[in-house]
Amino acid sequence: MCVLIRSCLKLSIMAKKLIKRFMPDAHKVRSHKHLKFFGRLLHDPNLWHLNRRSSSGAMAVGLFVAFIPLPLHVLTAAALAILLRVNLPITLTVIWINNPFTIVPIFYFAYKLGALLLGVEPQAMTFEPTWDWLTTQLGGVWQPLLLGSLLLSAGSAAAGYYAVLGLWRLSVVRQWEKRKLRRRR
Repeated sequence: MCVLIRSCLKLSIMAKKLIKRFMPDAHKVRSHKHLKFFGRLLHDPNLWHLNRRSSSGAMAVGLFVAFIPLPLHVLTAAALAILLRVNLPITLTVIWINNPFTIVPIFYFAYKLGALLLGVEPQAMTFEPTWDWLTTQLGGVWQPLLLGSLLLSAGSAAAGYYAVLGLWRLSVVRQWEKRKLRRRR
């Protein structure tokens, strides 16, 4: 167990340094064509700070939006990050968990979860990216899909939030212990 905690601490310290190194420039994000309409709201310094509250909140917002079946994830996540004043680049990065490669398994799992909880027999269907499929097939599956997606969103947001808080706390405690050791020598 102790080895696992140590490796998580090292990973969290490395992750913080990696995030800082690859964090996009605030000016670059502010001038992004899809985010320009937020205007002066993007000048809030809390959107760019890398601290415990901002990082854990950004993880929660990003995970929550990633698993909701709606279009325009980037705009929704950006609006929530601005409203909640959490780190915007982390939020926009986390939402890409839901991407063209993962969208089908994620929403299939959400649908199965929702159908299980509603006591509905899951329907066998084939996906076709057409308007006709969307209007005919989605009508029968939207309730289980929405319920499963909301539960998946809320659960993953809470898990991500507390995981980042916990890892951050472990990292800080570890750094304190290292300082104490150095002072004693």
